[in-house]
Formats: sequence, structure tokens, C-alpha cells
Amino acid sequence: MKYRQRIYYTETDKALMWDRWQKGESLGSIARLFDRHHSAIQGILARTGGIRPAKKARSRLALTMAEREEISRGVVTGHSFRLIASALGRAPSTVSREINRNGGRQRYRASKADQATWDRAHRPKTCKLAGNQALARLVAKKLQLQWSPRQIAGWLKRTYVDNENYQVSHETIYRTLFIQARGALKKELLQHLRKTRAMRRSRHHTQKTADHGRITDAVSIRERPAEVEDRAVPGHWEGDLVFGSNNSQIATLVERHTRYVMLAKVKSKDTETVINALIKQAHKLPRELYKSLTWDRGKEMADHKRFSLDTEINVYFCDPQHPWQRGSNENTNGLLRQYFPKGMDLSNVHQNRLNAVAKRLNERPRETINFETPVDATHWLNRSAGVSKFSVSLGLSLSRFATAFSLF
Repeated sequence: MKYRQRIYYTETDKALMWDRWQKGESLGSIARLFDRHHSAIQGILARTGGIRPAKKARSRLALTMAEREEISRGVVTGHSFRLIASALGRAPSTVSREINRNGGRQRYRASKADQATWDRAHRPKTCKLAGNQALARLVAKKLQLQWSPRQIAGWLKRTYVDNENYQVSHETIYRTLFIQARGALKKELLQHLRKTRAMRRSRHHTQKTADHGRITDAVSIRERPAEVEDRAVPGHWEGDLVFGSNNSQIATLVERHTRYVMLAKVKSKDTETVINALIKQAHKLPRELYKSLTWDRGKEMADHKRFSLDTEINVYFCDPQHPWQRGSNENTNGLLRQYFPKGMDLSNVHQNRLNAVAKRLNERPRETINFETPVDATHWLNRSAGVSKFSVSLGLSLSRFATAFSLF
């Protein structure tokens, strides 16, 4: 296995990461700049909870690197503290303290003294919640009641008007939750916030971008062949997921020509699970029975290119917020609510029950096909010479389709 060479990010690299993050870019897009996975960038940003650290700045009163080099040269030549200070325009005590705290005349070095100054400056003020355990417990108690940090801060200011020790800003509460190194509020309290993320996001992150929330390389339904649109040829399907409570779902597929319905239980709605299920069932059907698939813009089809590459079946996507472009499937989903009402936990529904419901729907007459049933329509295909290969395999293949899908 080939391993990527380890990267040691410079301060310039980290500044670029923070600039992109504050503009609302995702971890993935930032990582691609460095040819890395998002986890590599997340580790850097998560250290401070997604909050950009304050830029290090030298006080205008502090000694500069150039001044320290002058001091070093003065020490080497044996000049007195007062003479060195006079040349720099500084007080003699400033030069004396600088040399004595950095090794004395014998070991003073300008570069080491300058770095030691930056290191000594890393003395952050103790977090108020870390230094006041009683206040931290009170804040934690209110968080467990689903109060927001702003509500807690406002309540504390009103309740403890004359006691600043029991007042804290909402920003301090957020930062203490995001930056766990402070050690005042446990990470588990994040689950009580309305947004349970462990890192602060830029306010610009929610604004729509060119690729935000969109499926990559999606082929529009407008590019679908005319034979699919007029339903003249069988083998073109519409699909969707019907959702229930507790993150449960059912996959529904409808054949556009016959309105034949198939239902299948899907354990998860993630794209890998759904695509694997679709690939497996597609390989169990004759090519004439499965020519195209039309889906909505759900993220479960994000990996649609893998499905098409593996099965040679074209996938077409409806326009955003245009569910009626999958009319047969949407109508079927509405019929299913008679058997599986909204809010019902679908994870407890067995595949046998789904097969029974599909059978009942397929035996129900449809006005769109002259009050024939989808089963009757398949029998009509059996008498049609032009689609004999399709019809011979239809009965067996449809049952195998549901069986294949039920494995997921």
C-alpha cells in the first residue's frame, strides 16, 4: 500500500485553512487544497473548537528582534548595560532584565531570547467557569434543561445583579463547550444545545454555494429519452425512500409502463447502503426489465455514478423541489400511507408484510391504465409479441427483485 508523505503545516498553511473555514468552506474542500482527507484538517481546527486563535502580536513597548541583536552585540563587545540602553533609547533597567532573564552575559543569544519571550507570553487567563466550580455546576444544570447559553447568561445577570462572580457571557459558555481543554464543562453537555456540533461553524457556512447540498454530476430528467417520457417502452423505473420514525425507511420502486410496485426494507439511508442494494437487485433482473432509474435529489443517491458504472443503468434526477416529475412514484407513496401512516416506526415492518402490501397494490385497478391492474398489464405484455423476452421473465424477476432488496 502506498502511503502519502507526511505534511508539516506551516503558519501560512494554517492561516489559509482558517481563512477558508471562516468563509464557510467545508472541511473536505479545504483538505483538497493539500491533497488530504478532511480528518487531517479537522484535527487542526478542532483543537480550538473551530474558533480561530487570536493572532500573536508584539506589544509596541516590547523589545524587537533587531533590538535584541544589538543587545547581543553589545554584550559580546563588553559594553555596560547603561551604554547599550543609551544606544537603543531604552531604560538601563530594561536591558538589565532582558539579559539576566535570558542566561546573563555569558549565555545571552538574541534568537533564543526572542523565542523565550513568545513562550512566556502563552499564559492565557484562566477561564471563569474553570475557576468557579459553583458557577460551572449552575451553568451545566441549566444546559441540561435545554437552555441556550444566551438564555443562561441573561438569567444569571438578572438573578445575580450584585454578584459578578455569578455572571458569565454566553460566548464564554460556548467557548468552554467547544474547547474541552478548559476542563470546566463536559463534552456531553453539547447534546443539549439546539445544534449539537462539536466545532463552531462560520455563519457563512449555511449560505448556498455552487456545490452545497447538491449531487455531483447529476443527469437532469430533462435529458431523459423520449421513450421514457411517453411510457411506451417498459423497463423504466421511478424510485424513492419513504420515511418513518426512528430513522426507518422503505425503498419504493414503480415501473412507469405497468405501474408495477415493489417495496423493500432498507436498513440505512446512507448512500453506500442504498447504492449497494440497488446494484444487487439490478444484477438479478434482465437488462430489458431495467433500463433507467429516475430519483429525486436525495443524498442517498450521491454515489449514483458507481451504480451506473456497475450496472450500465442510467440514473436521472428530478429538478430540485419538483417531486411531481416522478408522478407514479409519488402517487404510490401516497397510497402506501394508508398502510404505513406517517410517524410509524418502519423498522419493525417485516419484508413479508411489504410484499403483501405490494401485492395488494398491484392487484388494485388503476385509472391511468384503463382500470386494469398492474398484474393485468404484465399479462397483456405476455400476449404482445414485441416484448416477449420482457414478459417471460417479468413474473419471476419481480419476485426476485423484492427478495434481493430485502437483504438490505
